[in-house]
Parts: sequence; structure tokens; C-alpha cells
Amino acid sequence: MQLTILGSGTNVHPTRAAAGYLVCTDQQILLDFGPRTLMNLIKTGVNRHQVTHILFSHFHADHFSDFITFFFDAVIYAKHEGGRRPGMTVIGPRGTIRLLQTIMGAFPSFSRPPFKVTLKEVSVKAFMIGDTRVVPKPLVHVPDLSSVGYRIEYQGKSMVYSGDTQYCDSLVRLCGNTDLAVLDCSFPANKPGPVHLHAGQCGQVAQEAGVGQLILSHFYPIADRYDVKAQAGERYGGKIRKGRDLLTIRL
Repeated sequence: MQLTILGSGTNVHPTRAAAGYLVCTDQQILLDFGPRTLMNLIKTGVNRHQVTHILFSHFHADHFSDFITFFFDAVIYAKHEGGRRPGMTVIGPRGTIRLLQTIMGAFPSFSRPPFKVTLKEVSVKAFMIGDTRVVPKPLVHVPDLSSVGYRIEYQGKSMVYSGDTQYCDSLVRLCGNTDLAVLDCSFPANKPGPVHLHAGQCGQVAQEAGVGQLILSHFYPIADRYDVKAQAGERYGGKIRKGRDLLTIRL
């Protein structure tokens, strides 16, 4: 299993792309697709026209908006550049099908793509993508939006991606004994903000869940002005890494 961070910031971060992560197992799976992450995907050397599964944690723009550019690029590639691509499956929380059907119907050239598009909404049940097992779990972010985190398991290794979340018991359970957890570290512990984890809570989750390695990511600009790694380390004694764009971790 290999994880590449495509975006470790937020919509307004001056030096980091917004949320996006590429997981390579027997599949190539994208977790969220925020602004500026498409160009980082291209920089990895991965053939974007062979990516078949995109999993969204929720539909705030900083986790979603580059999908529109990605999809338009895929349509142009298949229609006008003679390219062939496999079908695309887009998975997300409650509301995914309605939102994406609206987009497909509203954007020019989106309504009849020359490849199969499958839209799915997750429940609490695990599902398989090839030989990769994906476990979704609803998490607490904002009251008016469904949000999920994902646990990905392959060949005895596991990783968790929280998406945006507050501290909650379901996040601790999702992270239980995982090898790697990528957690929302929007704010430093001494300057906490609403509806997100701060660095101290990231360490708390990792410690309570028995996480093997903690990756801090999804930084608002203020988080880069403080030592969030040290703050997380006050509550968690394991390995901590501060995420950055194009950082690759192999398990």
C-alpha cells in the first residue's frame, strides 16, 4: 500500500493544494479532489485516465472542486483525443448521487460521457474495490452535511483517512489499530477553530486508537505558524509526520 498526499492544505492556503490523496494498492484510488490537486496528481506520473475510483469524504469545495476539471479532461480525452479509459466510479456520503447528477446535467459535455460513470452512496457496510477493502464510517463535521471517513485495508496493512471531522468516538473506532492515520489537523492546539480537529486532538485520537503512525494534514495557514507536530506529540508517543504536498508513504 502506498499513499501520496496530493494536497495537504485548504481552499485558502497560499502554498499547499487543498485536500486530495492517492492510495495505490491493487487499485489506484483517489480520496477527495480539492483545488490544485489535479496538477499534483499529474506530477506523480500516474496515468490519470486509468483512475477508476474516487471516494469523497464530503462535498465542501476544498475537497471536491478539482473533480470538475478532472472529469472534463477525461471527457475531452475520450471524445476528441482518441483516448480510451475504463469506467469511473464515484463514491461518497448521503447526497452524492443527487449532487453529481445535477452537475452532470448542468455542465456542458458532462451529460453523455463516452465511458461508464457509476455513482454510489456509502452505508456503514464495508465494500471491495478489487482486492482492497474499504470501510466507511460517518463522522461529525458540520450539522447540515453528511461526512464520512474511510479505512482502507490491503494485504494485511491498513490506513485511515478522516476527511474533515471533529473529535468523536466513531473516529477513534475507525482508526483502531490502523497502521497509518491521516487526520484533519486544521488548527494548532492553542488556536482551535470550529468543526475541525486541532493538533492536540489528532494526538489524542492516535493514542486512544493505537495508531501505528500519525500523519497531520489539511492545514489552515495558522497551523503552519505553530509546531503542530510537537503539540500532537504531547498526547501521542508514536511516529508523527507533518504532511506536505507530494509526500509519499509506503506501508
